[in-house]
Amino acid sequence: MRAIIQRVSGASLVTGEQSPCAIGRGIVALVGIEKGDSAASVKRMAERLTGYRIFPDSQGRMNLSLSDINGEILLVPNFTVAADTKKGTRAGFSTAAEPVEGKRLFLALAERLSKYPLRLKTGLFGADMQITLSNDGPVTFILES
Repeated sequence: MRAIIQRVSGASLVTGEQSPCAIGRGIVALVGIEKGDSAASVKRMAERLTGYRIFPDSQGRMNLSLSDINGEILLVPNFTVAADTKKGTRAGFSTAAEPVEGKRLFLALAERLSKYPLRLKTGLFGADMQITLSNDGPVTFILES
């Protein structure tokens, strides 16, 4: 499982199939599910998303996590994050989980994150989504579990 996370001062997501959603200060996480991912991958990614220290402390150092600041998260399924881009000029998707498994694990990740004391919004698996965000920093990391 792989996630590209961006520290944001705010973000919103719109699809044609669900009501628009928005978050304030927190992270946008674009999540790609890979073949071989499991419940252990879901657990570890939830820990990393909530505990990764990317917010500034009183001295401006990245020492605070999403949990520490009581931040918000916009969790977005994005199979292109699981792409193999090591060769050539076109991404390969043989590394991405099959759609049924990808959806199951994405929903499991959302369910696990819903148990944390933070505000969670999610995108819709398989939908075309429009995301608007204000990247704070910019601060962007790639997390793997």
